[in-house]
Amino acid sequence: MADGLILDRLEVMLGGACLLGLTARIAPGEVLTLMGPSGVGKSALLSALTGTLDAPLTAAGSARLAGTEITRLPSERRRLGILFQESLLFPHLSVAGNLAFALPPGSRAQRNAAIEAALSDVGLPGFGHRDPATLSGGEQARVALMRTLLAEPRALLLDEPFSRLDAARREEVRQLVFDRAQARGLPVLMVTHDAEDARAAGGPVVEAVPGQIVGH
Repeated sequence: MADGLILDRLEVMLGGACLLGLTARIAPGEVLTLMGPSGVGKSALLSALTGTLDAPLTAAGSARLAGTEITRLPSERRRLGILFQESLLFPHLSVAGNLAFALPPGSRAQRNAAIEAALSDVGLPGFGHRDPATLSGGEQARVALMRTLLAEPRALLLDEPFSRLDAARREEVRQLVFDRAQARGLPVLMVTHDAEDARAAGGPVVEAVPGQIVGH
């Protein structure tokens, strides 16, 4: 993934008018923060990148990930992992079931070992049998992170995933996410309105401007 994630005038449009666009090169292991208030179009830009933008909004521009143009690929083939404000764990599955959902086919022993390793990696050994509803917000965020990483994405998108956590948990989970992404060499695009998120990320920061293509 030497090329990382490259956005070339990727923009969200409404009726032919640009709502927000971004040009950027995000190196493997780097976090680029797109800062701006709610409603400016930051989340819509992530949807344009993942191929899940809802009409009447449309996307323009291009994105390359690990040297491959992805904007014309189906969403499931873009190899993008994303974390939201909500953990979005499946309530009808156990913690282990949620993690298993992301795993490629394999023997039961292989899958169980991968699940246990993932839980241990985020300080939750033995939590596989738990109901997600019994977990704290921070624990749910950890499980959501590992479910995303087990799917082996080539880049990670963060849509204000720390905003619902209390201050102590926010710092802990935020550092965990950044550390795991860096260890895997994943380029990270984070959208947030929280300056503390940007400071903790330690990478370049771009200010979102409505109606413009911004970049660094």
